[in-house]
Amino acid sequence: MKDEKQELKAALVMQDGTILHGIGFGAKTEAIGELVFNTSMMGYQEALTDPSYGGQILLMTYPLIGNYGINKQDSESGRIHPAGFVVRCASPDYQHKDSEQSLHGFLESNNVPGIQGIDTRFIVRHIRDKGVMPAILAVSDKELDTKKMLEKSRSFDYSAIDFVSKVSIKKTQIHQSNARTKKRVALIDYGAKGNIVRELVSRGCEVHIVPYDTPSSDIRSIKPDGIMLSNGPGDPAILTGAHKTIRELSGDGGKSGNASRIPIFGICLGHQLLAHAFGGDTYKLKFGHRGSNHAVIEQESKRISITTQNHGFAVGKAPEGFEVTHINVNDKTIEGMSCEERNILSVQYHPEACPGPHDSKYLFDRFMEMMED
Repeated sequence: MKDEKQELKAALVMQDGTILHGIGFGAKTEAIGELVFNTSMMGYQEALTDPSYGGQILLMTYPLIGNYGINKQDSESGRIHPAGFVVRCASPDYQHKDSEQSLHGFLESNNVPGIQGIDTRFIVRHIRDKGVMPAILAVSDKELDTKKMLEKSRSFDYSAIDFVSKVSIKKTQIHQSNARTKKRVALIDYGAKGNIVRELVSRGCEVHIVPYDTPSSDIRSIKPDGIMLSNGPGDPAILTGAHKTIRELSGDGGKSGNASRIPIFGICLGHQLLAHAFGGDTYKLKFGHRGSNHAVIEQESKRISITTQNHGFAVGKAPEGFEVTHINVNDKTIEGMSCEERNILSVQYHPEACPGPHDSKYLFDRFMEMMED
């Protein structure tokens, strides 16, 4: 199937003054965000609907994007979260048995601009050299004022904005398994991907997704067998309310006192929030880890998993009493932690990854075992 559209003007203006002109697609609008890149060869629909990309302009390094269209099954949330989309070539033809919409139409219906026809290899090398930075992407049928766009880009500070409050649900949602319910899980939504819920439900869990700012007493009232801390966007250091709630849920500093330790499993942002909650810290990576081919080694078993990752921050210092369980093979950053005393497990990468790889799905089984014990 072919998507016909009028050729539009587009410009990508980076904060350091780098300007690229290309062909626009998607919505005729302007968007500002932190410019980042993802090295995956497929899964553009999952990436576009991943809430962790809130506040960012996403660039795909694979040159041809959009050739299998958009379907109902593969979205991780109900809308597009990146502010803008950058590709080498957005395919006007899309063909797949499940496809219902073009990439252009998907962006347009979500009011998200896209740019193609530019040298994405140059941009990636530039980001690797200079680091991620704010940028503005604009699409129009008129001439673009890149000087004004540059001025706007210099007022954007990604780390100062609470993006979690923008992507989290507003009311609790409950998802139940068709099979007999084995365990009840409270999933704190900092920007949770849909496949986290699907993985838990497939294991017989009743999942209560709660807003990011739900008090610990309300979460405990659900009587969960386990608590999951989801992925999400932004700087974990500024989410001090989440740090406090996590401490209380673990039996520290709240009315629960030394209550029994409910198993806690943190993914991505959830992993980083655990570090801050118990005295560790995080730091911003130069250009982050975003892609589906990142090798991680489990320290105890020496098992290597190929993982999907999407983060711009990393744990620098693990909290006292926490064991570092997983290490990134490439840059030795901390990819996993555990604390037996507090019944906590966390990883920086995505065991729920879709379309894959699926090497680390066993972590959901480990969480089920924690709840059984």
